[in-house]
Amino acid sequence: ELRYRCEATRRPKPSFRFTVLSGAQKENGRGSRRAAENVGLEKLCQHVLSGRGGPSLPFFTKNGSFWTGDTAKPVVADSTRNRRKRPRGLLLGGSYRSLALVRFVVDDHTVGLLQLKSLRRNHFTREGVELYEGLAQTLGLAVANRRAQWALRERIKELTCLYGVARLAQQPGKSLGQTLQSIVELLPPAWQYPEIASARITLDGRAYSTPDFRDGRHRQTADIVVSGARRGAIEVTYAEDRPEFAEGTFLKEEQSLIDTVAREVALIIERREAEDYKWKLQDQLRHADRLATIGQLAAGVAHELNEPLGNILGFAQLAKKDPRLSPTTAEDMDKIVAATLHAREVIHKLLLFARQMPPRKSQVNLNRIVEEGLYFLESRCAKAGIELVRLLAPDLPEIQADASQLHQVLVNLVVNAVQAMPDGGKLVIETMARPRHVSLVVKDTGIGMTEEVKKNVFTPFFTTKDVDQGTGLGLAVVHGIVTTHGGTIRLESAAGRGTRFEIQLPVRNSSQAETKG
Repeated sequence: ELRYRCEATRRPKPSFRFTVLSGAQKENGRGSRRAAENVGLEKLCQHVLSGRGGPSLPFFTKNGSFWTGDTAKPVVADSTRNRRKRPRGLLLGGSYRSLALVRFVVDDHTVGLLQLKSLRRNHFTREGVELYEGLAQTLGLAVANRRAQWALRERIKELTCLYGVARLAQQPGKSLGQTLQSIVELLPPAWQYPEIASARITLDGRAYSTPDFRDGRHRQTADIVVSGARRGAIEVTYAEDRPEFAEGTFLKEEQSLIDTVAREVALIIERREAEDYKWKLQDQLRHADRLATIGQLAAGVAHELNEPLGNILGFAQLAKKDPRLSPTTAEDMDKIVAATLHAREVIHKLLLFARQMPPRKSQVNLNRIVEEGLYFLESRCAKAGIELVRLLAPDLPEIQADASQLHQVLVNLVVNAVQAMPDGGKLVIETMARPRHVSLVVKDTGIGMTEEVKKNVFTPFFTTKDVDQGTGLGLAVVHGIVTTHGGTIRLESAAGRGTRFEIQLPVRNSSQAETKG
């Protein structure tokens, strides 16, 4: 898009100038405000450059070069005009009396014009012009050679960049962030002007850039698209205006290069995420295997302990009936009975977790289960300074469920909520009817959960309580019961802002559920 003008003069003293022509300037070096005497010369230069002059016209050679020994005479320069009309001559004018115009060609395309002037009349001869044509041919070959060298240098830079990206993609032991940082440092040396180039890669809101990155006036970008979704971009900028002699701010090959690098980065991201997903699946399989082992162990231990605990409970209750017991001994026997009942409750939870106790389903009303459960929990909430609020939906449809297991779900959630409000608060128990399910909501204003706790809250034996305050089975059992009933649990919580559990249980296909139960 740029044109250059190189001028050498012998008089009044030898001089040399090289200038870049703007869009308004023409081959004669003049601006858009041209003197009238140079309009003819400009048109003549355009005819020679376009190849419209030919040997059929006076002063044109067979190669399309023009020469004249007297610029004061009009010149006919266009052989493509209608021959029926009398051709109009161009007035060249100017202080130079002799003129020669020779175009030079690169790859069969005219790229320049050799313009020679002399103050003397009839200075140029046909033989001399043919000699200048040979010089122009040599000049064209030199330009073509320089262009080939330049193109080769740019291709080497681009291939070096792509080779570096390919090596980084296969390099083990590097994180994705380290790989992207290494790739971004390969980009500026691959561009036409690396000394003023900087680069940046953005991925999911995080940026990796060269140390000197600045948002410049000239910017080239390519999107990073992973699995059809735009995740970021690659950009290369020039912090300064483009240098002189440039063929453009960015080359077409550079846009192709940045697009290729963006695709390679997307492939790297896809491979890394696939590997991470594979490791995650393997962790889940190992975790599931551990849970299965724990479940088998829990079921075995529970069955082994049930019989001796039953004996302990039975004999303790018989001993309490002895009238000869002292008050102190009777109090100790009460502690034994309480401890035994607590141990049986833990075993009951272990059996539920191990799926050793299938649900006994029947038609139940969720509101009735809530009322019965809160009857025993109301006093505990009052002692803890907790306001208990019931929001039970009228005309709640019945569901096919195990009433005792749903009662356990309610108790576990309420007990957790009470423990989460050591300084009192508000506990809301709500039921709702939906087209396909009924919901039980337990919402507190307690201490809430962190993101880490929320991720593990349903994992068996995970607990944030002290050793003597919890087994870590409560919410795992809740999750197991709800899943067995074909329902789902939604958890919303934030540290310091309370917790909300919503359990959704299906109301349709109850007959099928009963058959399966």
